[in-house]
Amino acid sequence: MALEFLKPLNDAVVAHAKLQPKQTIAKTIRLHTITDGLPDLSGVKLVVIGVLENRRDANALFQVETLNQVREKLYELYPGNWTSNLADLGDVVAGATVEDTYYVVNQLTAYFLRESIIPIFLGGSQDLMYPIYRAFDEFQHMINVVNVDCRFDLGDIDLPMTSRSYIGKMITVEPYNLFNYSNLGFQTYFNSQDEIDLLDRMYFDAVRLGHLDNDITLAEPVLRDADVVGVDMSVVRASDIASAKANPNGLDGKQICSLSRYSGISDRLKVFGIFEINEEKNTGSQLVAEMIWYFMEGYNYRSFEYPIDVSKNCLTYKVPVENEILTFYKSTDTGRWWIELPFISLVNNKLKQHTLLPCDRRDYEMACDQLLPDRWLKARRKNEI
Repeated sequence: MALEFLKPLNDAVVAHAKLQPKQTIAKTIRLHTITDGLPDLSGVKLVVIGVLENRRDANALFQVETLNQVREKLYELYPGNWTSNLADLGDVVAGATVEDTYYVVNQLTAYFLRESIIPIFLGGSQDLMYPIYRAFDEFQHMINVVNVDCRFDLGDIDLPMTSRSYIGKMITVEPYNLFNYSNLGFQTYFNSQDEIDLLDRMYFDAVRLGHLDNDITLAEPVLRDADVVGVDMSVVRASDIASAKANPNGLDGKQICSLSRYSGISDRLKVFGIFEINEEKNTGSQLVAEMIWYFMEGYNYRSFEYPIDVSKNCLTYKVPVENEILTFYKSTDTGRWWIELPFISLVNNKLKQHTLLPCDRRDYEMACDQLLPDRWLKARRKNEI
């Protein structure tokens, strides 16, 4: 059983949980302890798992104590008016080789996918996203991956995989399960022009830091369409996190928590990960704990509209643009928007199961101004190649 690979929480973390006030998360979370073993997962919808692996990150400063600090900060928080149960299942210890660790992460992810439980991975290097992605192989359907990162992580596919090249491996290594890759928060000077051009040629999405800084809600439709979301903590600016790897520019604490909440509220999302947690001070640990809190809050406010049934509780808008008639749907329950992707039977159509693309009111207004929305164009072209 995949859960047998997990190392229980140390006694100091468990003792810290016991010292917390009655109504804190510490009093409701189910813990994997040395004394009691694995907790009962019946009714559990979210699990926290640490992964003590960073050998594929040349600049890693990861310390085991960091994850325990995150846990302690999380246990101290008070939950909202929530009904879902959370468990902390301990850690995946680094194997004899990196591939051994990948295998364990892969098996755990596949197990939770089958059990309809969402794992929240807390890790060292972000190349751990690759075995998470490969866990979807057995389900044989295309998935969408979102990377919240100042870099694209495409790298050189001819070299061994690192935390800076795992996306390139997702794109080029069979089986090809990746339908869409989206980056949120990239900074141009950290990415080569070749990488930027490659993303354009493959019709992938990328939202610059400056655009998110102006309007963080741009990320909501992207995250609503994600199966897997991975956050590289180097995307957070130095003034909001204590880390030797932090950059002077980046998302602030409020923005990264908003993205975590959008991820949790996405009906489609199945795996969430926070990586490159290299902070040596409590500031960073507190922020990661709050990100988990906001993800949990988002999950508890899911409306379960995916897949959306447009015949119920939806307003339909048809907008003629050039030679197209764009069909938009707006949920009367949540106010969220979708745009229909046309099904063309005479071409290779990858989206036979997913014909609606999340969007927002801005896309509808753009269509009313006789402009085709960029995400719709990319999705259609990608669907036809």
